[in-house]
Amino acid sequence: MQNFELSDELKMIKDTIKKFCNKEVVPVAAVLDQSPEFQEEIFIKIFSKLAELGFLGLLIPEDYGGSGADFMSVALVLEELGRVSPGIAFSYLAHTPVMAYSNIYVNGTENQKKKYLEPMCRGEIIGANAITEPDAGSDLYNIKTTAIQKGDHFIINGSKTFITNARVAEVFYVLAKDKSAENKFSGFLVDKNSDGITVGRDLDKCGYRASPTSEVFFQDCKIPKENLLGERGKGLELSLSEIELQRIYLAFIAVGLAEAALDASIKYAKERIQFGRPIADYQMIQAQIAEMYVEYEAARLLVWKAAYEKDQGERNTLSTSVAKYYGAEAAVSAANTAMKIFGSYGYSSEYPAERYFRDAKSLQVVEGTSNIQKIIISRNVIK
Repeated sequence: MQNFELSDELKMIKDTIKKFCNKEVVPVAAVLDQSPEFQEEIFIKIFSKLAELGFLGLLIPEDYGGSGADFMSVALVLEELGRVSPGIAFSYLAHTPVMAYSNIYVNGTENQKKKYLEPMCRGEIIGANAITEPDAGSDLYNIKTTAIQKGDHFIINGSKTFITNARVAEVFYVLAKDKSAENKFSGFLVDKNSDGITVGRDLDKCGYRASPTSEVFFQDCKIPKENLLGERGKGLELSLSEIELQRIYLAFIAVGLAEAALDASIKYAKERIQFGRPIADYQMIQAQIAEMYVEYEAARLLVWKAAYEKDQGERNTLSTSVAKYYGAEAAVSAANTAMKIFGSYGYSSEYPAERYFRDAKSLQVVEGTSNIQKIIISRNVIK
């Protein structure tokens, strides 16, 4: 029997991040979303304050500047950030559990850990995961970026797209086809100041507008051989295991977003007067809110189960895909229902409902579409 009661430490983390989000993120959430240009100054300020609270180093041991917390700690941070700004949450996801923990701490050499982890925990270095390519999203085997060893260096050529944090990143994890290792895939750490790396245009997205997303190009990009991350020729395995963790965390962002849509709908339904009564008095509105609440609670239990299993050291591909699939669907459903409850105002940027809707849709796409998750689920169930 699984017990999802939070420990005193986790309760403190949840309370601290909730207060932080309400004070620091809520007042600027609309600005981050509606500005035609990425608001780098506000973004960096938020990340700096997250670092001051110790949230950028939750999974990293104290020896490397972190606090050595568990997966659930990060999940709670992502749930709260997802409630107020899924874009900020997604950037936090790319930096803390993905780059700092999964890539560098788990797979890095001692020298790589010493070079990057403490600055990343302090927010002095922001990381970006450069895997996706124009013709390779979920199909990692189709990656065309290449690396070839020449003496004591590697030369990387290719392009990446939809790279979160690229605009502000100082270090990238790059997955490439290693031509000097029988075309197997290897992973590399590439510093932003390396010769031959260029961050391209910021992509204009429907949602997640608080998070910078850009193209990245490598033209004879020269990096020292010491920047090989993990075992040579095992980069694909590294990336696939990392994606599974990302899916759990994305499901937490989805739960946070669903909660935001539910809370906003309840508040609006109590305030909006039609025919002399708050619309919350009408059974159709009550039914919609009831459905939102049930879907939110179900998604929350599924994602907490996946995080619990991860903290127990279990390989939980099925639970992860179930959480990612249902979490994304629940978030989209909640945002869609919120639009209906808000009526014409739901279509206006004056209220948050339309932002919730735009942000929610991306959850059905990133880190494995909902259709990909259904394939994974069916294969695991049928076998």
